[in-house]
Amino acid sequence: MSELIAATVVIGDRSYRIKVTREDEETVRKTVKIINDKIIEFKTQFAGKDMQDYIAMVLLWFATDQAAKMKAGYETEAINDQLVVLEKLLDTHMQDK
Repeated sequence: MSELIAATVVIGDRSYRIKVTREDEETVRKTVKIINDKIIEFKTQFAGKDMQDYIAMVLLWFATDQAAKMKAGYETEAINDQLVVLEKLLDTHMQDK
């Protein structure tokens, strides 16, 4: 098991002290950057909201994005399964000739 290291991340206008593995630190920091970039994007689109609203919008965007990626992954997996079946049918057909 990897040892946890302390890291401080800033999301919106708040600092959070977290513990992550060294292997995950870069991923966490990149994710925090994406979150903060999205907060800025939503701030420019929807002026006058408070930080909690922007964070909620980012959370909704992130969850929707992840669900879409999962759905695409399942669809890709189903297509690959169908291609394997077709390949086996073609192989069987070619052997019969």
